[in-house]
Amino acid sequence: TDKLVELGNEVHVLDNLSGGKKEQVNKEAVFHLADITKIEEIKPLFVGVDWVFHLAALPRVPYSIEHPLETNEANVAGTLNVLFASKEAGVKKFIYSASSSAYGDQPTLPLVETMPARPKSPYGLQKYVGELYAHMFSLIYGLPTVSLRYFNVYGPRYSADGAYALVIGKFIEQKKRGEALTITGSGEQTRDFTNVRDVVRANILAAQSDKVGKGEVINIGAGNNVSVNKIAELVGGEGVHVEARLEPQNTLADNKLAYDLLGWAPQVKIEDAIKELL
Repeated sequence: TDKLVELGNEVHVLDNLSGGKKEQVNKEAVFHLADITKIEEIKPLFVGVDWVFHLAALPRVPYSIEHPLETNEANVAGTLNVLFASKEAGVKKFIYSASSSAYGDQPTLPLVETMPARPKSPYGLQKYVGELYAHMFSLIYGLPTVSLRYFNVYGPRYSADGAYALVIGKFIEQKKRGEALTITGSGEQTRDFTNVRDVVRANILAAQSDKVGKGEVINIGAGNNVSVNKIAELVGGEGVHVEARLEPQNTLADNKLAYDLLGWAPQVKIEDAIKELL
């Protein structure tokens, strides 16, 4: 939202504030307290809109395992509603925030868009269904869509609340409180941590690019996987290992397609970004 405002756009934000804070919304954007699971409530808000960035979701893998019905309503039915509202309003492009969790465990790395989806959780499956729906809306209704598969996004304004907070934010908050950093399992599992500023750039390039709009799926990842133990080392402080949970062991993005179609390459180094967050 900040970047779109900075570029001189009129920006409308739809959010039910289930996972965000109103005070973090740019003051120059128009805020609508709305819920994507209520189609009649949101449909009028899409009239006259050029670009739709669909970031709304109930995220986190463990939460989806405990709450498959609630997460399906937001992540699948909600996505269908946003697509339908976009199609009805004649939106010029729909940019979907997809997830690398669609890959699950694959026999080889890096993860390439041509690999079959193998989600290991309701969340991964729900986000994958969103990609299929986006592609279907391009195919049948001619709505230009593109799906960006994010890899472990982190950065300023992270949420460190709850048991399912992302590891970087959680570690930083634990360090601030003088607590041990809780590392799940061995800590040798790796993630392709991708900075939010790089992700923002990818979204805007996807909106502007005339090379995408037919339901393409594109990895947005740094192309550099780092272990949880290494993150703990960069944050600094004592670590304590807790029970492992059901999740892919390693993720690593092949980001060649993002470069070919969007001219996008990651710019932010994780060492610099963690220093900034600290």
